[in-house]
Amino acid sequence: MSETRVDAVRSRVVPACACSTRNQGVIPANGEMTRISRRGIHFWLSMSDLLLNSCRMNTLNGKHLLLGVTGGIAAYKSAELIRQLRSQGALVRVVMTAGAQAFITPLTLQALSGNPVHTGLLDDQAEAAMGHITLARWADALLIAPATADFIARLTQGRADDLLSAVALACEAPVAIAPAMNRAMWENPATRLNITALRSRGIHVFGPAPGEQACGETGPGRLLEPDELVTAVAGLFETLALSGRRVLVTAGPTREAIDPVRYLSNHSSGRMGFAVAQAAVEAGAGVVLVSGPVSLETPPRVKRIDVVSAADMQRAVLERVADCDIFIAVAAVADYRPEQTAGHKLKKTAGQLTLTLECNPDILAGVAALPNAPFTVGFAAETEAVADNARAKRASKAIDMIAANQVGAGRGFDAEDNALHVIWAGGERELPLAGKTKLARQLVALIAERFNDSGNKVIRFNAKDSA
Repeated sequence: MSETRVDAVRSRVVPACACSTRNQGVIPANGEMTRISRRGIHFWLSMSDLLLNSCRMNTLNGKHLLLGVTGGIAAYKSAELIRQLRSQGALVRVVMTAGAQAFITPLTLQALSGNPVHTGLLDDQAEAAMGHITLARWADALLIAPATADFIARLTQGRADDLLSAVALACEAPVAIAPAMNRAMWENPATRLNITALRSRGIHVFGPAPGEQACGETGPGRLLEPDELVTAVAGLFETLALSGRRVLVTAGPTREAIDPVRYLSNHSSGRMGFAVAQAAVEAGAGVVLVSGPVSLETPPRVKRIDVVSAADMQRAVLERVADCDIFIAVAAVADYRPEQTAGHKLKKTAGQLTLTLECNPDILAGVAALPNAPFTVGFAAETEAVADNARAKRASKAIDMIAANQVGAGRGFDAEDNALHVIWAGGERELPLAGKTKLARQLVALIAERFNDSGNKVIRFNAKDSA
């Protein structure tokens, strides 16, 4: 049996002899290669392949994935697909067509996804009876697997006569289909034209794979295996818009000590900064994250530096800013700190306690004022006159771009969702309310777009006040 080597990251298949002169079941010359078997074929994977593939899988952590299941025999694979997506940290919701329910029950997929399965076009339990809009806005990506020939034809026509087709039509997130059908149906000119049309509209097509089919015939038309689909979905978030760039991000609050047990701080959760760091990695950048005190896991492939005070953060930034192309200071740095920090706990007394405060360093302005300053982007957390205050702040700090958000009354700080008003010289754009993960990807895409349009060779993101 011949040996085959798979590049797990690029899905490129090459003969094992290209990696080593030793094959036919013998361990390759590179002792770090690992042998796996699949569908009766043996594969060699290097440790670097496995590690890079693991990094790509971690891209799915925290993503909102909407899975559409249509009526084909391959619908049974959706159960394992859901399990694998959730094992990578994805949040999964499922939409089933009537045909899909004939092959696998909604109860099964509800148990595996941990969420109710959606089947009706007008969900009377969804807000304003607009379930298709709610689902479309929730999704970071929509994957339709399996996608039958009939559904592909209706998707090409822009039909919206069932829940899944309506969601696909309303979805502004990346959409992908994984075709599954008889080989003759796949090769039919009508199907080929439909696939060409969908690809021209930006819809991703995963597969199909060749092999034995349920009807007994052999050829292209098999649904990709669940692990292959998981890898493909992870690739949707790898934009490479910042490929090769080095990004320095700050996130979270700072704490300014009053005494050994008390401090001044703010309500920042760090979620926005961590989401920006993750989005920058997905865009192909190498990322260092300088974080104030937060209870968040480090995004995959991000090097994290923990700090406490504004002075700590300033030192960490200045030590690293010369080595980065992009500086993203999303941290909500405290404006003031106590002039003196007590060496022991201050005891409560009947009288008043007066604290004298002094200004903290302005990290954003300091970086923007450096020689050969990079492209700078700031944040403005405002409670009123959001756009006007943001424009004034951008001008006063001489930065290239600012992202303003309203805070207070459950908005911005320590919230799951946010909205941004992004302003630059000669233009602005509203990024509507969305989850911070999705919003961060939109912001990073906008920064990359503005950077490329400006012709600059260096980018920096800076933000002092963010949620």
